[in-house]
Amino acid sequence: MAAELHVELVAADRNVWSGEATLVVARTTSGDIGVMPGHQPLLGVLESGPVTIRTSEGGTVVAAVHGGFISFADNKLSLLAEIAELADEIDAQRAERALERAKSDDDAAAERRADVRLRAVAGH
Repeated sequence: MAAELHVELVAADRNVWSGEATLVVARTTSGDIGVMPGHQPLLGVLESGPVTIRTSEGGTVVAAVHGGFISFADNKLSLLAEIAELADEIDAQRAERALERAKSDDDAAAERRADVRLRAVAGH
């Protein structure tokens, strides 16, 4: 059996995903980070971006994450996000409309959120 880490992806309003994984890739204020079993302990600030989780069963879970924190110790990884959506929960057409609306309204924050949602769907 391959080494595993326990992952909890939690948003402010719900537990988004929980399970065993072999690799998690997330964007932090220091850049993209990959966490595997045995990684040194860490605490960081999450940037908006897709989070990719390689599950122990060989699957991939992708989520759009908008801000929060990442914490790892003792092969337990916590992603505590302000907002998080699994890629298969995202309506790509709705996200595209939101992106166009944000661009026309010159709303940089809304544009960034829509872009992250679309990148999560594309990475799924």
